Amino acid sequence: MTRRRHFIALSAALLAATGLSSAAAQEWPPRTVTLVVGFAAGGATDGAARIIAKKLQENIGRTVVVENRAGAGGNLAHQYVAKAAADGSVILLGSIGPLAIAPNLMNVGYDPQKDLAPLTMGVSFPNVLVVHPGVGVKTLAEFVAKAKAKPASIDYASTGNGSASHLAGELLNQRAGIETVHIPYKGGAPALQDLLGGRVAAYYSTPSTAAPHIEAGKLIPLATTGLTRSPFMPNVPTIAESGYSGFNATNWYAFVAPGKTPAPVLGRWNAELVKALNAPEVKAELDKHGLTPAPGSREELARFIASESKAWG
Repeated sequence: MTRRRHFIALSAALLAATGLSSAAAQEWPPRTVTLVVGFAAGGATDGAARIIAKKLQENIGRTVVVENRAGAGGNLAHQYVAKAAADGSVILLGSIGPLAIAPNLMNVGYDPQKDLAPLTMGVSFPNVLVVHPGVGVKTLAEFVAKAKAKPASIDYASTGNGSASHLAGELLNQRAGIETVHIPYKGGAPALQDLLGGRVAAYYSTPSTAAPHIEAGKLIPLATTGLTRSPFMPNVPTIAESGYSGFNATNWYAFVAPGKTPAPVLGRWNAELVKALNAPEVKAELDKHGLTPAPGSREELARFIASESKAWG
């Protein structure tokens, strides 16, 4: 009995040392996986998550549920996942705002570099500055001139405080010497709805979300926010080439997990996510939405988040 108790204690110690519970060690992936999204359904983050979740579910043979936890520019979802069960059953398609920008602006209730573990970069893309036709401008130069003529007369929507769309607007304010008013929303879908209704003047939208409304004449594209033109909108100039050299506010989404998730589980998630992102059908579907898959290692993502946090801070 003494030997048996010693064996049990030793086994428990070994499991604790590897950070894996017996259940986690015996079963991966979990029977149901929750993929959390920090914005309302219908936006670009939600769309990307559902495309990838479908392929993940097919590959791992488990149910993958996309759960929208909108609010505070995506920070509520990041807070939730930072405190979620660290057994591999919960992962998050995080975004630049909560992972690299918002922690420089406010107390978000988590440390993205400690409480969230990197899995892989998901997708990257530029935003596009679009305006309601009622604003009466058709180029970025006209937009800037109108904003200079009457400061604080133009407002712009974003997906929340500290989001990529928020900081793109603030960066243009800084570079162009203008003052536009920031209006935060809980995601791209409600922001776009108010823009189409003329309740807000402008929005730094994902290209795929704005494209149908641009084609219908309901929105006017002024410029994109990357260093080079978007393949999705090749005829729309960049802010950088429109008189603001070096302007770059590229958006991105990345996969993370609760910070205390065991390393073996994190490694497995990296492998499965990279496999899904590299699947030709996933690439094709994401490309339709103007999103470029950018899978890589966990270490690469950790370094990238740290560099983005420093740059935007």
